[in-house]
Amino acid sequence: MAGLIESRLARLGLSLPPVHQPVANYVGAVLSGDQIWVSGQGPTWGQEIRYRGKVGEVLTLEQGKKAAELTCLNLLAQAKAAAGGDLDRVTGCLKLFGLVLSAPGFTDQHLVLNGASDLLAAVFADGGRHARAAIAAPALPFSIAVELDAIFALRT
Repeated sequence: MAGLIESRLARLGLSLPPVHQPVANYVGAVLSGDQIWVSGQGPTWGQEIRYRGKVGEVLTLEQGKKAAELTCLNLLAQAKAAAGGDLDRVTGCLKLFGLVLSAPGFTDQHLVLNGASDLLAAVFADGGRHARAAIAAPALPFSIAVELDAIFALRT
């Protein structure tokens, strides 16, 4: 049976992807006290990359926002795994850091990251309001359009 957070996702027509397995020497998330630190995630479903290329060149702003939303779902999947499989133990997002693979002159990284921020607000309500950075990147691993990492608050 899905918990409250996953029920909210389902009402939005969304579900969590399979947990993405690290492709280098790191772990997907670290549990530290009442926080979960999630490593950089991309717009994947399992190990399949769904959004590649520079936003503002290969991808539109709207596609970039969808890439950020999918990447956020991967953050939540990692947080769920770190919380022992119970996403309802996660009370919200404290910090979101985002990199957007950007075409020269593209300056709407903040709007791209709204794809993730809006999702967090929709599923965690006030707990989804977070500190954030949105940075343009000239290159990202595997040409993924967006990379996000996050710190989540955990009910212990």
